[in-house]
Amino acid sequence: MPHIEIQCFSGRTEEQKKKCAERIADVVAETLGCKMSSVSVAITDVPEEEWKAKVWDKHIAPELDNLYKKPGYTCE
Repeated sequence: MPHIEIQCFSGRTEEQKKKCAERIADVVAETLGCKMSSVSVAITDVPEEEWKAKVWDKHIAPELDNLYKKPGYTCE
């Protein structure tokens, strides 16, 4: 039952978010060998000025050792 949480800067349309969620779910289901009905995807808009506090400090920096794809930037 994979659940994927995406946090991104505000400004994407609902259509873009739906397309992204479907494509991610397809890849996850295929790669992990599970049913599409088992995959859920959440997309949360985060204002750019709140990124460091809401995303970097809470989710990225503390989990660097667990990230399979690390960001190519820092918020130091």
